[in-house]
Amino acid sequence: MDTIELAKQIRIHALKMTSRGGSSHIGAALSIADILAVLYGGFLNVDPANPHKPDRDRFILSKGHAGAAVYAALAEIGFFPVEKLNTYYQDGSDLSGHVSHKGILGVELSTGSLGHGLSIGVGIALDAKLSEKTHRVFVLLSDGECDEGSNWEAILFAAHYKLDNLIAIIDYNKYQALASVAKTLDLEPFTDKWKSFGWQVREVNGHDHAGIKNALKDLPANKDKPTVIIAHTIKGRGVSFMEENAVLWHYRCAKGEEFEMALKELESAS
Repeated sequence: MDTIELAKQIRIHALKMTSRGGSSHIGAALSIADILAVLYGGFLNVDPANPHKPDRDRFILSKGHAGAAVYAALAEIGFFPVEKLNTYYQDGSDLSGHVSHKGILGVELSTGSLGHGLSIGVGIALDAKLSEKTHRVFVLLSDGECDEGSNWEAILFAAHYKLDNLIAIIDYNKYQALASVAKTLDLEPFTDKWKSFGWQVREVNGHDHAGIKNALKDLPANKDKPTVIIAHTIKGRGVSFMEENAVLWHYRCAKGEEFEMALKELESAS
């Protein structure tokens, strides 16, 4: 599958979904579109025709508030009809604002309360190791949730138990709810922290598909070590005025003229 085109469609769907539903987090959805496109564009071992197959890779969106992007990716590759995206965030819809597994094939875990996804991913990876199963576990986290102590406990645990079937991906867009990450609680030196906790670290431009694919090659990156991919991204990627004022677009959705301007930019992207 053409991952560039898939990322474009994920962004367009996410914009329309959040605008139609009046929901938040379009900036966060846009920043992970390229990562999701590479994962769901042929890298993950998942099958819409057999969504519960035992050897499938497990993907967890820990930053569940960006769930619109995951729903869009799943619809585009055939887990459910694309038309279902029109019900996102509507009364009675099972496409909730924060990603939910209830009734949605392809979603492994309901998330939204930050700091939980990696801990659960560690448990799934440990079970796979002990059971000698071959599937991999991928957890996509926000940078802001790395403020949470539960994540660092999970990071220690994963290294201690040599969970080389676990891959964490950080959407390092440098912004969280109300301010920049650096101003809220600076994570740097971020790479050194992961290394010191016993992880194999790869850094990548989170919008460069070739770079993301290369970072995902030959996993595990180091036998007996979990891998983290720190993806440097831009919040609101693809819409110029969202990129320029990323904090504003954490909780806001595009309406009226803003929606039309954003849609035009996304549709004209190559």
